[in-house]
Amino acid sequence: MRPSSVWHPYTQMSEWDSFPNIVRGDGFWLIDSDGNRYLDGVASMWCNVWGHSKKELVSAISKQAKKITHSSLFNLTNNQAENLAEKLIAISPGMNRVFYSDNGSTAMEIAFKIAIQYWQNIGYKNKNMFATLQNGYHGDTFGTMSVGFVPAFFAKFKKNLYKTIQIPFENSYKIANIEEYYSQTLEKIEVTLAKNQNIAAFVMESGAQIAGGVNIYQNDFQSQISKICRKYNTLLILDEIATGFGRLGSLVEYTAQKSKPDIVTYGKMLTAGYLPMAATLVTKKIYDSFLGKYHQMKHLYHGHTFTGNTLACAVANQNLDLYQKTNLITNVRKTASHLKGRLEEFYDIHTVGDIRHKGILVAIELVSDRAKKTPMSFAKSTNKIVFEEAKKHKIYLRTLGNIVMLVPPLAMPQKEIDFLIDGTIKTIKNISK
Repeated sequence: MRPSSVWHPYTQMSEWDSFPNIVRGDGFWLIDSDGNRYLDGVASMWCNVWGHSKKELVSAISKQAKKITHSSLFNLTNNQAENLAEKLIAISPGMNRVFYSDNGSTAMEIAFKIAIQYWQNIGYKNKNMFATLQNGYHGDTFGTMSVGFVPAFFAKFKKNLYKTIQIPFENSYKIANIEEYYSQTLEKIEVTLAKNQNIAAFVMESGAQIAGGVNIYQNDFQSQISKICRKYNTLLILDEIATGFGRLGSLVEYTAQKSKPDIVTYGKMLTAGYLPMAATLVTKKIYDSFLGKYHQMKHLYHGHTFTGNTLACAVANQNLDLYQKTNLITNVRKTASHLKGRLEEFYDIHTVGDIRHKGILVAIELVSDRAKKTPMSFAKSTNKIVFEEAKKHKIYLRTLGNIVMLVPPLAMPQKEIDFLIDGTIKTIKNISK
């Protein structure tokens, strides 16, 4: 345990005297300076794929580092960035060009800027608004907070955010008639796009809302939104930062959702969680609108120091090769099936109100009253309580409010998945006494 001079994210620092000091990774385990081992139940914030210190990925970084660690994409290119772009286009139906960035928030900011400038480039000066689903999450920068407004996270900044059109959208746990609710939501989206000709794009997470409470979409919901966008000449921006690359059971989630985005973003598991990187992909129609004479000023006004970083691209290339070589997505689906078979065990705990699951993503909602669906709360943050108890069972967990998340590395074997589930059951039972 180490006293910290670091300001930790989304953490009430007054609750913590010190933090476990992680010094090494061993497969799917984190090891602290005291030798304690913790099974990584949240994939180091949803990004780790193969566990820690995967030799092929470490080798890819080391090999590239001996050549060059970073070379700018301003007037230059590099083989790693070019090869990765080709691979991303190959797996992403309809996409034509890749713009690299450093993290998910910036990838989404780029998507917003591309959407607004696209309409300006083709002569629509007033299409500059965004419509989105409430409780969607796209990042912590001001643009992403504006578009993906989650009240629990961003209420303190509401007066500083720019105006967006938010379609009411509740978690399925709070809805009595799911089919009726989804039908009504689609109607609201269509009416909104029909009435507001200034909407540049509809923005949503692909497959599920994650940080906003783990709200997994009903079948055909996303594909219907895609059709509505096309009907009303509105771009569709899909955020696959957390849901793509296998988390929900598909390499590219929008293909499973049978939707056709104009812009899509990737991140987190793109580099298997080894280096920061994200990407924003666009269709040929979008890209071509930025071409012209220099004096027309149609080119994209955006750039990053580390865009297309050779180390990050190298590890991403190796990561995608491993996906193919090991048939990872097939194994993910087997793991997902095993997970599903064990989830009923949680309902034996009286504080478990709801379980939501898809792929290798599990949300366990804790309540103090099942009938009233009252969220469980403690004197300290639920995250602190769950984290400390989970440590006793050698697992690392992080909550979203009263929701315990299980988001392990995709390649975690069944034996350790069972260890994670067993430890989580013990954790929840003990804090529920």
